[in-house]
Amino acid sequence: MTTPSASIIVLSYNTCDLTLHCLASFAPALHGRGWQIIVVDNASTDGSTEAVQQQYPFVEVISSDHNRGFAGGNNLGLRQAQGEVVFLLNSDVLAAADTLQALAYELQIRPDVGLISAGLHTAEGEAQAFAYGDDPTLTYLLWRGAQALLRRGPLHHWDIDQPIETDWVSGACIAVRQQAIRQVGLLDERFGLYFEDNDWCLRFRQAGWRIVYDPRYRVTHLGGASQPQRRVANQLYYASMVKFYAKHYGAFNTLLLRLALAPYKLLTALRR
Repeated sequence: MTTPSASIIVLSYNTCDLTLHCLASFAPALHGRGWQIIVVDNASTDGSTEAVQQQYPFVEVISSDHNRGFAGGNNLGLRQAQGEVVFLLNSDVLAAADTLQALAYELQIRPDVGLISAGLHTAEGEAQAFAYGDDPTLTYLLWRGAQALLRRGPLHHWDIDQPIETDWVSGACIAVRQQAIRQVGLLDERFGLYFEDNDWCLRFRQAGWRIVYDPRYRVTHLGGASQPQRRVANQLYYASMVKFYAKHYGAFNTLLLRLALAPYKLLTALRR
């Protein structure tokens, strides 16, 4: 069985060197196999666009006139992607060509899977925390918060070696079925940063598609290259969580979340 045609979207924002390293890990090989490679630049000011065009003239470059965030930037690429399988890849991910081809093949032989993530590992080779997880229901958040405050460790074991079905996966390196995208729609651009991957995965599952995290296919996620400062990141995280609740869990649960967030953030700050 042959590997399906595929498109890879690399999202970049002021990560010129990382973007070039990311492309070097797979682009020459996969271009030779007929894959479509797209770089979406979110209005970088570090010469990313020019550098990519110079070193990889076969890469399609989309230059946004402003920073559209994760969802908006990737949506520009999704509208241009032509492959049966579409990859979303952060610019700070290093992925071998054979790894990406294997993920595309997994989607082909598993017709009920709409989206699959590679196993994410840090630069030190450790399994990345929060690479996948359960839906952030109130019960789940209370349990996770209690575990954290009591210093009992995370709810999930990140260092697994076999594929699992899960509620959501990180959008750092995912392969998505084009057929499923046409059914579910693009990423929700109301999420400026955080929870856009949770939202997309939930919508895939609501449409009957399975979500899989497969650590047999490892990539390196350097992480944090385009992230804001921690205080700002935390504010954006909680704001996106509230948006997620308002969209999926209704007004009452959203109100309960808002009431719970204030003491939770205070306890978290005291614990530090």
